[in-house]
Amino acid sequence: MDEIEIIQNPALGAYVLWRFGLGYQAEDGRNPLFPLSFLVLPLLLHRPTLDIVSSTLKPSGLALFAAKLGKERENLLAVHDRALALRPLTLQSVGLGISQRLLTLDYASTTIRANGLGDGARNPKLPERIKAFSGAAEKVGFWFSQLSFQQVGSILAVEF
Repeated sequence: MDEIEIIQNPALGAYVLWRFGLGYQAEDGRNPLFPLSFLVLPLLLHRPTLDIVSSTLKPSGLALFAAKLGKERENLLAVHDRALALRPLTLQSVGLGISQRLLTLDYASTTIRANGLGDGARNPKLPERIKAFSGAAEKVGFWFSQLSFQQVGSILAVEF
């Protein structure tokens, strides 16, 4: 298994999407629209972009993150291309997250919910190389929760 397969796998994707959902829901309990999940892995499974997310303060918001990312315009435009390329992985990750009860997809409202771990359950002990994803995913979830669906797409220069 090569390094890309180690990082870009459905189990890590499900974990990242779950943490994204927790970050999104933390403010007021609203669930993110399902299409937003297709932006999470392209942002966080790309090391340079993950580093920018990690170095941007939570209160700074998505617009400042996008400004940092867009210092070289092609970096911002690459998010759309990565979103298209990672669609199969995102779908596999959502499927695994649902099967493991981390996520619930509401077909009627087209939202996805990050579920709690249940009574007595603890957050899993993670290897160091995975820990960066947790905070970054929750931060992206918070940023997305502060904006409309259309604003997220506009700021990140993606089309849904």
